[in-house]
Amino acid sequence: MQKTKLGISVGLLGAAIYFSGLFNGLLLIMIMVGYVLLVEDNEWLRRTSVKAAVLYIIFALVSSIVGLIPDFITLISSFCEIFGGSFAIPFISSIVGFIIGALDFVKAVLFIILGLKSLNQGTIVIPMIDNLINKYM
Repeated sequence: MQKTKLGISVGLLGAAIYFSGLFNGLLLIMIMVGYVLLVEDNEWLRRTSVKAAVLYIIFALVSSIVGLIPDFITLISSFCEIFGGSFAIPFISSIVGFIIGALDFVKAVLFIILGLKSLNQGTIVIPMIDNLINKYM
């Protein structure tokens, strides 16, 4: 079992990075990834930490984009009110709430599974993310 310079196992640190993604801690993930990239030499750990950060950022970005839909509908409604018209889609907030809830659920399940697999220095191959990491690391 390989150890990090902190004295804990490589798998445990990888799992800790994934599990920190469950608590919406972008700063915590970035600090941990920064530490791994600057200090640690284990290639699996470096790829795992970058994968966790990329996945977290993708989920945050998609949630933010979906969250913009009600704002866009409000913008159109305000524009129509300038000219005396009206525009409303009353169920859009429910749909957006459902989509964001589903994204949060998928993120939580994915990060738990990846964290548990990391304890044994394993991973789940996500082709798009893994190809991106392989290309730039």
